[in-house]
Amino acid sequence: MSIADLRQDYLQGALRESEAAASPFDQFTVWFDQALATHVPETNAMTLATVGADGRPSARIVLLKGQDARGFSFFTNYESRKAEDLAAHPFASLLFFWIPLERQVRIEGRVERVSDAESDEYYAKRPLGSRIGAWASDQSREVASRQVLETREQEARARFGDAPPRPPHWGGYRLVPDTFEFWQGRSSRLHDRLRYRSDGAGGWAISRLAP
Repeated sequence: MSIADLRQDYLQGALRESEAAASPFDQFTVWFDQALATHVPETNAMTLATVGADGRPSARIVLLKGQDARGFSFFTNYESRKAEDLAAHPFASLLFFWIPLERQVRIEGRVERVSDAESDEYYAKRPLGSRIGAWASDQSREVASRQVLETREQEARARFGDAPPRPPHWGGYRLVPDTFEFWQGRSSRLHDRLRYRSDGAGGWAISRLAP
């Protein structure tokens, strides 16, 4: 079978305006909880798309680590490529794709750093190996070999033991949404797409998009 012949008809559900929540945050919570209940692998995995100073787009998978009325948060190295992109253009897009439910959620908005207190709180909850890794890895920079990385890890363990502090170059970002799109796969590619747009005053306008 050729790549062009790969296809699947989507039959899992529907998304109707009459059933959609008035708030996109509430709608996201409903879908996220259903994905968890369905045991979708890596439910909180999301594609983060950014644009660099040179205008080139870049995308990668990161993990959602917080969601509330303020927005959607994730954590990373502040000297990574994604951080450089956000410094140049503080806007981004998130994409969740929950294949077993045949659903996508797209979220767009401005990105800001979370507070130091929030970064400290999350860092303290991470496994020790992940906390050490934040010190050992100069994320997105070239490294001569795997051995160099492992040596840096050993040095960080020797330096900090079981209580490494949060590195000053590591912390969180929050995407503050102004647009959501909820996509439900439907038969014959006539998918359901509902878009929520902020009215700038705390409300949201809902519209249906052609698939």
